[in-house]
Amino acid sequence: MARARTVFRCQSCGAASLKWTGRCPTCEEWNTLEEEIDAPAGARDSAPVSLKEHAVPIADVVMVGFEATGTGVGEFDRVLGGGLVPGSVTLLGGEPGIGKSTLLLQVAAAVAARGSTVLYVSAEESAQQVRLRAERLDALEPGLLVIAESSVPAIAAHVAEVAPDLLIVDSIQTVHDPDLGSAPGSVTQVRESAARLVTIAKARGMACVLVGHVTKDGALAGPACSSTWSTPCSPSRATAITAFACCGP
Repeated sequence: MARARTVFRCQSCGAASLKWTGRCPTCEEWNTLEEEIDAPAGARDSAPVSLKEHAVPIADVVMVGFEATGTGVGEFDRVLGGGLVPGSVTLLGGEPGIGKSTLLLQVAAAVAARGSTVLYVSAEESAQQVRLRAERLDALEPGLLVIAESSVPAIAAHVAEVAPDLLIVDSIQTVHDPDLGSAPGSVTQVRESAARLVTIAKARGMACVLVGHVTKDGALAGPACSSTWSTPCSPSRATAITAFACCGP
């Protein structure tokens, strides 16, 4: 059986190298290579895939229950084209401290006030810090549940227990999967963590919003990992948003 190997992955472009060099041979950025454990391709499950669903004509796709639902925050809904769609994953990007968490806490409270269950996962702040912000915003809704957690498997377990209508993860750069041999915020961690959350959202028909920090040059921190699962959307005029991307179910 093939063994896992150590590779050096560029934190700017995601390219892998078998040895460390001061400069990435692909994007030519300096000091961006970090050591990671790379699982061999042979370690993946090669068993036949059992199809849970079959392809159908596009006109026969059932749309009941998958219409966009407004959150109650007008500008936020306008950017999303009417609101959040069950099974969709939205990436909210902006510079640190610009107000992403505040905006999403307002959105979470508005959604919870309409009778839905919202799970707010704070991977950067404690539950007490989130509570203090919620008090200032008058966002203490019974349907708004908060957990301070950064482990992706633990987040998945909380989702299974709570079964929320909306999941908010703040932020994608600080969550991690313990099974991956890399630090939170690395290319592999952000890509794989985001991919797992996307899979969970689609499987459960749950709307999900991921927070992403933007660097000084305007790019989402954690390289171009987000571009593998999200497509650009029109930018918001709201001051708390400097970059916006979304993908449907």
